[in-house]
Amino acid sequence: MPLIQRRKGEEAEKASSSNERIAPDASEDEDRKKKELSPKKRKKSAGEKSKWSCLDNCCWFVGCVCTVWWLLLFLYNAMPSSFPQYVTEAITGPLPDPPGVKLKKEGLRAKHPVVFVPGIVTGGLELWEGHECAEGLFRKRLWGGTFGEVYKRPLCWVEHMSLDNETGLDPPGIRLRPVTGLVAADYFMPGYFVWAVLIANLARIGYEEKTMYMAAYDWRLSFQNTEVRDQTLSRIKSHIEMMVATNGGKKAVVIPHSMGVLYFLHFMKWVEAPAPMGGGGGPDWCSKHIKAIMNIGGPFLGVPKAVAGLFSSEAKDIAVARAIAPGFLSNDIFRVQTLQHVMKMSRTWDSTMSMIPKGGETIWGGLDWSPEEGYLPSKRRQRMNDTQVSSESGTNNSSSRARANYGRIISFGKDIAESPSSEIEMIDFRDAVKGQNLANTTCRDVWTEYHDMGIEGVRAVAEHKVYTAETVLDLLYFVAPKMMARGSSHFSYGIADDLDDPKYKHYKYWSNPLETKLPSASDIEIFSMYGVGIPTERAYIYKLSPSAECYIPFQIDTSFEGEDEDSCLKDGVYTVEGDETVPVLSAGFMCARGWRGKTRFNPSGIRTYVREYDHAPPANLLEGRGTQSGAHVDVMGNFALIEDIIRVAAGATGEDLGGDQVYSDIFKWSEKINLAL
Repeated sequence: MPLIQRRKGEEAEKASSSNERIAPDASEDEDRKKKELSPKKRKKSAGEKSKWSCLDNCCWFVGCVCTVWWLLLFLYNAMPSSFPQYVTEAITGPLPDPPGVKLKKEGLRAKHPVVFVPGIVTGGLELWEGHECAEGLFRKRLWGGTFGEVYKRPLCWVEHMSLDNETGLDPPGIRLRPVTGLVAADYFMPGYFVWAVLIANLARIGYEEKTMYMAAYDWRLSFQNTEVRDQTLSRIKSHIEMMVATNGGKKAVVIPHSMGVLYFLHFMKWVEAPAPMGGGGGPDWCSKHIKAIMNIGGPFLGVPKAVAGLFSSEAKDIAVARAIAPGFLSNDIFRVQTLQHVMKMSRTWDSTMSMIPKGGETIWGGLDWSPEEGYLPSKRRQRMNDTQVSSESGTNNSSSRARANYGRIISFGKDIAESPSSEIEMIDFRDAVKGQNLANTTCRDVWTEYHDMGIEGVRAVAEHKVYTAETVLDLLYFVAPKMMARGSSHFSYGIADDLDDPKYKHYKYWSNPLETKLPSASDIEIFSMYGVGIPTERAYIYKLSPSAECYIPFQIDTSFEGEDEDSCLKDGVYTVEGDETVPVLSAGFMCARGWRGKTRFNPSGIRTYVREYDHAPPANLLEGRGTQSGAHVDVMGNFALIEDIIRVAAGATGEDLGGDQVYSDIFKWSEKINLAL
């Protein structure tokens, strides 16, 4: 027994040692097999879970978005064209016929040739010659398109959009030219119409490209320089003559929009003035070739918004954006100080100076008065087809609230904006000693004319405290002397004492309706057509920027609000009746009073009409920008305005439309202006 047990023990020890020798070999085989497996199979064999990286998540998200987008695009193209309209009508009810369809059913047909004159920034500009950074962009739109080049090469884009700071013409080696044809301003960018809706409705009654002409021009240039560089005024003259001749002698209906209103006012003087300054058409050219001028949103007397843009490169919308994200627009964004570049670029555009307020304190008011004094948004009355004041505005409550001194276009501080003028101590900034700012060496900044003012010059501007329509010109001459030196040779902002003075034959006065006469053409009709019912910028409260050493030293102070819901002060801006860009006073005064009847500005008694369109926002998203909008650009899609234009183009007169259509206090405000007529 002991022997048997001993043998069994020896066999067990041998088996154990044998297993120990075999085990390492087996584990080595397994390790070798695992190494031979792919990483994915090795994870699965090890029972490990897959881990997603941020890149995986991003790719998955982009893939899902693209898949959904292409699916929706496929479904949109596959559905019947009437389906979107069916869905809209199911929600909102039957849609009214577009004006073109409605008037075609009434029997209206194309009659008078139509000329469109676009405004500032709405016309496309394409590149014909550029620097190396613009390689591959020949005849591509740098303005009025997708704006893709802004994101790809912003500094190059700014360089090519700027004009020469000395001449106001092309910089060396750069040529941007206006896009031609109806496509020049039908859409500002894909999906954002300007003239497209009006063109489409005119086409419904028989108009086509041979009877419609887009008078495109480079809106950056001064009006006379469009002729010097591009012969644009001569082209407009020739095109109108050709359209009248090829349409049986039927006169043209001209439809300018925004700054295009001032541009065409300049054209009417140019075309009849003798060469070489004018077009040599003779004193009866307008009478022979123009039936009616239907001005849309015309800034006849300028806009306060232009002052804020030139002074600090902002308006209410920019100021509010800056307040929401402090420093965002002033800091480096892809190495671009946004507002400084905007200022440097826009101050080379002489056209912007055409919209500085004209008429001084006589039109826009002084320190203690303004034509719109007592205006209350909630008391706006509706008056239609009636030029008489039906009842007085609710101004009795104005004494219980802070006055809106609209004549003070710029005030430094709310207390200055509201205090009696006798309590304001003003220091004359014009005698301040300028000194070069250190910003060029201490900050990564873009040069602007503010750098030549120095700290003392900046402080002097703020200590003057308040500026009216007259002193704001002195202010701009002080802060932007190079810009204003160019502008003063092309534009004027006063009121003529004697329109027969030979000096008013110079082109610098031709776009100012207060310093020029309308043509001698009593059979022409002039319409002033604009939206109302939208708060429109009229005066601003400013402050010194905390980073004045490096950036634009002044900015709108958005911290100030009115004391009640009926106040006209919001986000540091006083608003009044208008179309969101042009106050009623500027858009309506000339047709309401300055040109009404035979006046020294309208010696032949051209008939004038005021046609206002009360703003109604779209009821839902399916209506897009709305068919009853009164906003400055959106009004171009207003069905009532389009109908008025089509009727006149088809032969109607202002009396056929019903004469004046007024919702605002334009006639009452016009009577407050003490202007010799």
